Amino acid sequence: MSDITIYHNPACGTSRNTLALIRNSGDEPTVIEYLQNPPDRETLLALIAAMGITPRELLRRKAPPYAELGLDDAKWSDDELVGFMLQHPILIERPIVATPLGTRLCRPSEAVLDILPNPQRGPFAKEDGEMVIDADGKRVR
Repeated sequence: MSDITIYHNPACGTSRNTLALIRNSGDEPTVIEYLQNPPDRETLLALIAAMGITPRELLRRKAPPYAELGLDDAKWSDDELVGFMLQHPILIERPIVATPLGTRLCRPSEAVLDILPNPQRGPFAKEDGEMVIDADGKRVR
């Protein structure tokens, strides 16, 4: 069992790039496709706490339910926002990665590099061609 977990959406380029960076470090994470297997309330609250963010900061503003539900309104409590994310998992921003070194919302995908226990093993370019890791396994910028 891996000590790295990614809450992943395979339709998301940032999520795919993050997963590829984890694998480029030689680790095979536990992959949770959170739209099919959403976290329960306890898990979602634990992830939010581990990231040190508020539920509002975890909301995916581009998801259709965000505007439809009027979630930009400050009237919603943290508990209510969590409830909306549980009802509509598409509202959970992704990818979330948990490792022994911390838990992060990995946007941009390179944010995962700060919490990976192992170094990158070789070059890596994002799907759009942007180089992130050079031939020596070092961060480009």
